[in-house]
Amino acid sequence: MSEITYLEAIREALFEEMDRDRNVFCMGEDIGAFGGAFKVTEGLLAKFGEQRVIDSPISEIALVGAAAGAAHMGLRPVVEMQFIDFIANAYDMLTNYVATARYRAFLPCPMVVRGPSGGYVRGGPFHSQNPEAGFLHTPGLKIVYPSTAADAKGLMKAAIRDDDCVLFFEHKYLYRRVKDVMPDGDHVVPIGKARVAREGSDVSIVTYASTVWKALEAADLLAAEGISVEVIDLRSLAPMDDEAIFRTVKKTNRLLIVHEDTRTGGMAGEITARVNETCFAWLDAPVLRVTAADIPLPYAPALEDYVLPQTADIVRAVRRLTAY
Repeated sequence: MSEITYLEAIREALFEEMDRDRNVFCMGEDIGAFGGAFKVTEGLLAKFGEQRVIDSPISEIALVGAAAGAAHMGLRPVVEMQFIDFIANAYDMLTNYVATARYRAFLPCPMVVRGPSGGYVRGGPFHSQNPEAGFLHTPGLKIVYPSTAADAKGLMKAAIRDDDCVLFFEHKYLYRRVKDVMPDGDHVVPIGKARVAREGSDVSIVTYASTVWKALEAADLLAAEGISVEVIDLRSLAPMDDEAIFRTVKKTNRLLIVHEDTRTGGMAGEITARVNETCFAWLDAPVLRVTAADIPLPYAPALEDYVLPQTADIVRAVRRLTAY
């Protein structure tokens, strides 16, 4: 089998799930005839028709509200945010209504809200955000953020089949840069399980999405210095695979957390707290983090590169940890 890209893997998952289950349908801005802003949904309209591939008005809150109603009635909607930055417009509907529907009224909400996220593409502050942490503290929502094409497909299929609302973040920098040969058969990756992207023994890096690849580059460079780095790809942020995190900390005794989101209020703070509460005694050094700076993401390439985590930043942080 030939390799397919991260973007094609998501599209393949949509085709397969819509074929498998007639209750699955897609809705979003320009997803039909245009095929979506990044062409993720290209070809869906031709195969499944306008009753199942719905071009919507420009209203994210209306999209999510309509999807919630459809989910209550037994359908499985997949909502596209043209850019995940615009999910902020649906924050009220997602956190106050969708996330609480099963708890309040026993109303099922099997729906996916997906969209392109992240920087490294010179998209500026309106098209480059990573707002995943803004939803982490809301019980009732699941959050996934794959870094590989195989996981993008497997997690999308799992998200569509899940009986809760799943926020599915797709890193646009990875869309056409990352490729995989898809496993045979019905490839489903369970939500809530991290993977070991690289085995190591001296320092652990816990990360997800685009910075998995930065961490792997750093690990290659550090190996030449005799430093063995283990890289854990979280894949799912809610629920988070605590056991995988604790296991790697107990193995290497040093932890670096890397993510593209801003430093203040980002995932690294929550992960650090969990590690300190559960396996502080295993640490031989303080937990460090490499993140984006706490400013809106600039458009200028040199400034964006300065603000976002780079491979060199990770290398420096690992060297600092091994100095303890």
